[in-house]
Amino acid sequence: MQKQRRYYIILLLIGLLAVVYLARLFSIQVLNKTYKDKAEQNALRYITEHPARGLIYDRHDSLLVYNDAAYDLMVVPNELRDFDTAELCRVLDLTKEEVEKKIARAMKYSKILPSLFEQQISKEDYGFLQEKMYEFPGFFVQNRTLRSYPHPIAAHILGYVSEVNDQDMENDNYYKMGDYIGKSGIEKAYESVLRGVKGKRVVLVDVHNREMGSYDNGSEDVVPVPGTSLWSTLDLKLQRYGEELMQNKRGAIVAIEPKTGEILCLISSPTYDPNLFVGTARPKNYGVLQQDPKKPLFNRALMASYPPGSTFKLANGLIALQDGIITPSTVYTCSGGGYHLGNHVVHCHNCGGLNIYTAIQRSCNSFFCRAYYNILSNRKKYKDIDEAYTAWLDYMTSMGFIQKYETDLPYELRGSIPSAEYFDKKYNNSWNGNTVVSMGIGQGEAAVTPLQMANMLAVIANHGYYIKPHVVRAIGHRDSLNTQFNEKIYSKIKPEHFVTVLQGMKLVVTAGTGRGAQIPGIEVAGKTGTAQNPHGADHSVFALIAPADDPEIVIFCLVENGGFGASVACPIASLMAELYLNGEVKRTDLEKRMKELTLR
Repeated sequence: MQKQRRYYIILLLIGLLAVVYLARLFSIQVLNKTYKDKAEQNALRYITEHPARGLIYDRHDSLLVYNDAAYDLMVVPNELRDFDTAELCRVLDLTKEEVEKKIARAMKYSKILPSLFEQQISKEDYGFLQEKMYEFPGFFVQNRTLRSYPHPIAAHILGYVSEVNDQDMENDNYYKMGDYIGKSGIEKAYESVLRGVKGKRVVLVDVHNREMGSYDNGSEDVVPVPGTSLWSTLDLKLQRYGEELMQNKRGAIVAIEPKTGEILCLISSPTYDPNLFVGTARPKNYGVLQQDPKKPLFNRALMASYPPGSTFKLANGLIALQDGIITPSTVYTCSGGGYHLGNHVVHCHNCGGLNIYTAIQRSCNSFFCRAYYNILSNRKKYKDIDEAYTAWLDYMTSMGFIQKYETDLPYELRGSIPSAEYFDKKYNNSWNGNTVVSMGIGQGEAAVTPLQMANMLAVIANHGYYIKPHVVRAIGHRDSLNTQFNEKIYSKIKPEHFVTVLQGMKLVVTAGTGRGAQIPGIEVAGKTGTAQNPHGADHSVFALIAPADDPEIVIFCLVENGGFGASVACPIASLMAELYLNGEVKRTDLEKRMKELTLR
């Protein structure tokens, strides 16, 4: 009896255990979808749908940057099975070592998430690869777009995109390994606008790695949002023409519409075709350009600090007028071969007696050295040299020097004009206006960027104010104007002094050192400059404002090793102003000469 009872108890326990197991199995297989979903995940592929980047136009609706179809080969390490490595190498033109390195990198990133294996495959290669995808389990193709440039110009200002690095992903979780990001120029400055919003596509995949269609009728798909298009401030025709004129030369040209601060062209020469930075050839081309001794990757317009030469006399003349050091009728005499500093002479041409108008016209070193010395020696207003120099520096800052504009121009530099403390230390607190008098004529320690000089011309053209120079005028629609940069920033110089300086600049072109800037039917104001260069021939510099009484364009042109300002920079700036204002250039002989000129 006792044995029988024990038998039933054991049967009951076994029965209860069976019920528990059956209930658990029912819960797992019927009620709980977790394992079902995990099983389905083995047959599902989650594909990121990358949006097309926004397009970039010039100010007149000409397309500067658009998108072309391309494809990325992705890999999921956990889904890899034995495959014909030699065949993959042949299809993608890779070595076995490169394939192994790419797979190792993907495994380091994640074994279960897709990683970029080979980027920006062309449409032709994609067609061939797609037919063989069943041979490569764990790989799949993802649609992408490549930037394309219908006009091989403006590389420094448009910028380029490339694959994100660890820092990019750390700074913004929008980016994943294999994504692209704007690295310079407009592409970088407006990355958040141009990039759009990613989408997602979930597809069924069979055992042969072939897509079988959308999962659940696309219920989990997310449509990508394309990037927003931009209208730049650039004038395509002017930008292209300027680059043609600067071929076989080194230097920079910046043209600004003074009333708006819009950059009409920004040229750094030598330059390069932006299409070189598209696709798989980008790393190789970047390496070649980086090693080029002419430094085509260096943006001279924003980053090079040059001595401004005699064009700097315009700013010093304005400060001398503002501080009451001179009036329009003040006369200084230039004789004895120039401005004398003991045994040292700042050479000039014995210009005779000059006022501010004729001093600008003839670019008299003696006049502006004396004016600069008197600014720094004004003890009626300033107690010592430090206070006087700092006040002069404040005037310069108010005209846009010694600063970054912090607009949409990545990697701009601030130039270099030293502080009073710098000279205190350098000369052991024993210095005066004559010690630094060379800065009165744009030499010595004065070093500025071409962008800053063009902005100074905008201040003169506007009789005292500037709007920060920028390169995007509309976002989303050509009429949706970019209002980030429309504040008028006023200098510390009174408007009437700009009228005086402009009058002197007119004389430069009509009867002075810049006669080559004359444009039939248009009154031009200008200033030549010859910037000393300790490493070779002097730089040729020219500053232009046109039309003089109602300016539509200001141009600063600097040609390295070009010699006198009147010889190279002056005609180039004048030709560009003629094209912009008249729509054509009639001085074809001058144009031909400038295009054919080669400077080492």
